[in-house]
Amino acid sequence: MKLEISLFRFDYKSDYLPYYTKNFIKVKNEKTLLDILNNINNENPFSYRNSENFCVAVNGIYVNVMVSIKELVENFGTDLKVEPLSIRRAHTDLLINDADFKERLKILAEFTKDEDIEKYRTYKIYFYASNTINYEYDYIGDSLLLLASDLIEKNKENEKAILAALSQYECGAQFHTSLENRVLNLDSSIEEKINSLKIKLNLSKKVEEQNFSLKKKNPLDFGNFQDIKEIKHDFNDFKIAYFKGLNSDLETEKLLSKLNAKILNLSSMNSDLALDTFHVNPNFSMKIASNVILDAFDNDADLLVVDDKNLFDIFDTNRKLLEEISGREIILPVIHKNELANLAIGLHDEAKKTLEKHTVNPEIV
Repeated sequence: MKLEISLFRFDYKSDYLPYYTKNFIKVKNEKTLLDILNNINNENPFSYRNSENFCVAVNGIYVNVMVSIKELVENFGTDLKVEPLSIRRAHTDLLINDADFKERLKILAEFTKDEDIEKYRTYKIYFYASNTINYEYDYIGDSLLLLASDLIEKNKENEKAILAALSQYECGAQFHTSLENRVLNLDSSIEEKINSLKIKLNLSKKVEEQNFSLKKKNPLDFGNFQDIKEIKHDFNDFKIAYFKGLNSDLETEKLLSKLNAKILNLSSMNSDLALDTFHVNPNFSMKIASNVILDAFDNDADLLVVDDKNLFDIFDTNRKLLEEISGREIILPVIHKNELANLAIGLHDEAKKTLEKHTVNPEIV
């Protein structure tokens, strides 16, 4: 098996911008990503840590270097881009300045002992894997939230004081976005611990109990999803971006597979919009949403498809705010899966009832 490795390179002392070197590896006895890095280093030295605890990003997903080559290929194929945990904080190739990660420990310093600090260091991947720090550099960090959970579990008497310390930090747990889809083989207990903390901090609220329209507007009724037996109008010349969020919808996936359209494969379409804390932090959710719709727009999408009314409100009803946040006009139409199904099977009059009420009318009827 042959691998093509694009390796991130940067030296803060001499380089103005980072660059990538191509490395073609014929796998022989190598078993892990660390083996591959060691192989490359033997031929063309670069900076990294030859350690089982070292972590990097591969094709935008965060991994430990002990991940097997077999698993990498199964998830990403044979064309791999290897980058540091944080490009923004990279100083020499795959090594980063992690002062921000270490700084957060001060928030819980009075509750920690040496063994707790060691445990915190094992959570480093979660600090940098969080999409939140791409928007809020001062975010408290998922690693500290995990440590807080551990400290509470270890000594229940400190719970009230620990929660108070977390709540006093301005950019706190209300800015958390899910690590699902960002860390390879994420342990489900990671999100469970953080979500439990958010509940204790009175930050989390069920999505069905919230209103995602930030301006008064008559809610649209998209009706029921039509069973697709025969496609009368496909979308052969269309580029479609489908916002899945954390989980894709089977009905939408099946519909899109029948339309003969080009479905854009954009990582932003898997973003978590932090909807459970929208009621306390709407502007943060809208920041992420603005990046999602701009990514689709800049990649020449003709439509952004959503499968949920709440998501429609986020991307279409609140479009003016998205434009204010991004500083750009966004004319990309947003369409609900039920409308798309109606168009595909020829129920144009039914689809038109709601399409013409969109902030941006797709005008495809």
